[in-house]
Amino acid sequence: MLPTIDLHAYLVFVGAALALILTPGPDTVFVLTQGVGAGKRGGLASALGVSTGILVHTVAATVGLAALLRTSALAFAVVKYAGAAYLVYLGAKTLLRGGDLNDLAGSSSRPGSASEVGVPGSGDADLRRGFLRGVTVNVLNPKVALFFLAFLPQFVGSGPGTTAEMLALGGTYAALTALYLGGVGLLSGGVRTAFRARPRLADGLRWVSGSVLVALGAALALDGR
Repeated sequence: MLPTIDLHAYLVFVGAALALILTPGPDTVFVLTQGVGAGKRGGLASALGVSTGILVHTVAATVGLAALLRTSALAFAVVKYAGAAYLVYLGAKTLLRGGDLNDLAGSSSRPGSASEVGVPGSGDADLRRGFLRGVTVNVLNPKVALFFLAFLPQFVGSGPGTTAEMLALGGTYAALTALYLGGVGLLSGGVRTAFRARPRLADGLRWVSGSVLVALGAALALDGR
């Protein structure tokens, strides 16, 4: 059944979604880091990964899996600590690697390599890595799951079309996120070029990026809510 969302409710949803999406958070920091580390394509791949994670949360909220995180302290803790550990891992990996900007994203490419000059098919492994990291960072955040469980139902009616409406709203949220984070990834990829010519700034950015990711992971782990 095709979704029949009230236009006014849909416009209110879009406005609320934009306000939330444009508020910087872990996803923005992650995509920014990946864009600087792996270039525009890497930043865009990470943004698409985060957006795909939103689709996963949408499906989970629709079928009721997210409710498990709300009712089970154990399930919530498992997902929360897994997500926190992954962020800390990414941050520590960034801090412990060398000063090459590729190391911010764990990229295997180097200046002048095939992936750097844009040979078709080159750097695909790096793009897949960035995409999968984006999915993982987003999916392993139980607070996002609970957010969608509480947020989406406010804009749908009751009846047999509720499932389709929630999926449509979640798809809209994911698309808006992809547009915003995709822009972040592309812009940060441009910053990469400027930092390459300034090794000290690049090294400072590596430390800032790694420290922020570790701090985000620690904050998620220590959040008792």
